Amino acid sequence: MKTKSIAIGLRAKTARAIAVILSGTAKAPIAIRRADLMFATPQTPATFQPYHEVMDLPWERAQVAVRKAESALVATAASALRQLIDEVRDDVNTVCAVGIVGAPDRTLETIGSPHIRAHAAEGVLFRRILELAAEENGITWQAYTEKGLEDHALHKLGITDVVLKEALSQFGRSVGRPWRTDEKAAAIGAWLALTKRR
Repeated sequence: MKTKSIAIGLRAKTARAIAVILSGTAKAPIAIRRADLMFATPQTPATFQPYHEVMDLPWERAQVAVRKAESALVATAASALRQLIDEVRDDVNTVCAVGIVGAPDRTLETIGSPHIRAHAAEGVLFRRILELAAEENGITWQAYTEKGLEDHALHKLGITDVVLKEALSQFGRSVGRPWRTDEKAAAIGAWLALTKRR
């Protein structure tokens, strides 16, 4: 039996990710599932907003202080992603790649407000955690920034805006509600990941 490719799109959020799984090919993608992956728990409250926990520290010290929480988050994210991969792959379906949508890298030390810097740092951190989680699971990944995502997809996939919007609507009908901007971004990430299929 011929192996089918599955791609996972992940939209990085605070201490979690929204996942959309597509099968098929980049020319004919099919939405098969959506899921939420949680990385922080009430038992580990410092991992929900790790940079907020240390935002009163000088930036250099804050970066060091967050490392323990970051390690815990990577381990939890890798485990959650592994579980999702195990649930969707079988003898016929194999995960070919992960497309991660999140905040772009920023020069964080230039942000003067500690509170704004904490938010920006966490945006970068949670995207990076998903990248490391994919690496931990031996899965090829590609990261995409939130800004300009649809334009990038139109160019990379060679489709029109009308085709993209209709496909996203069809994905939503297939996997059900909620189907918001974040789920659509995750779906685009998965669709772009299908271009990496083996």
